[in-house]
Amino acid sequence: MLLRRVITALCLAAIALAGIFLLPVWGLALLFGAAAGAAAYEWSGFLHNPSKAKRLLYVALYLALVALTFMNNGWYAYVVAAAALVWFGLIVLVLIYPRGRALYSRSWLVALVGLLLMLGAWASVVMIRDMPNGQYWVVWMLLLTTATDVGAYFSGRALGRRKLAPSLSPGKTWECAAGGMLSALAICLSLLLWLSSWPAVFAVVVTVGLVVVAVFGDLFESLLKRTSGIKDSGGLLPGHGGVLDRIDSIIAVAPVLAWTLIL
Repeated sequence: MLLRRVITALCLAAIALAGIFLLPVWGLALLFGAAAGAAAYEWSGFLHNPSKAKRLLYVALYLALVALTFMNNGWYAYVVAAAALVWFGLIVLVLIYPRGRALYSRSWLVALVGLLLMLGAWASVVMIRDMPNGQYWVVWMLLLTTATDVGAYFSGRALGRRKLAPSLSPGKTWECAAGGMLSALAICLSLLLWLSSWPAVFAVVVTVGLVVVAVFGDLFESLLKRTSGIKDSGGLLPGHGGVLDRIDSIIAVAPVLAWTLIL
């Protein structure tokens, strides 16, 4: 399992780096749009046993929104801001779980939120890539989410004892979260100080905040899985499950990072 996970991660990293540095902005928009489209298809599985036709229609609606946003540059900032704000609301839902079930048990609302989050993540990546040093900001974001995931995985296996959210994801522990945080700080903080002119304290706050958002992005997917009775969002990526399982943290982090950069 670990070997397959590593091989898959390396292949994905190679594709991502090639897309970030070799493709123009529109090319990266197509690449990440396809990945988010696959994640949107998996998200449609949370809509309480939808037919395949409805799942494909859901993806088609997502792609139509992507096309409309791509043709209207003025939409990007609004989409990113809306997605970031929604994520703060979803963090609250995770914190109060199982209260609030009436909200995330409604298929139409889960569908609407999924479309906004996928569109927001896509728009955020495109917007960040189009900024000065945009390639490096996108790579930094991917490093942060990967470092958080890898640090959490190994610290959890070695030290995991105290459950972080037992009612949502019994496998996640406080030691996982701490390991992911320390790994992200060790790898990403110095790079952030090089990329930006931010004071060190602000850089630490941003890094810590984004790691927290990444953790909640993972937990919110666990919440939807538990509510819908789905164990894995998909099986496309060996060792990782579905595309959504691999990019759930990116979907959460990208709008918050983009919003931070444009403020």
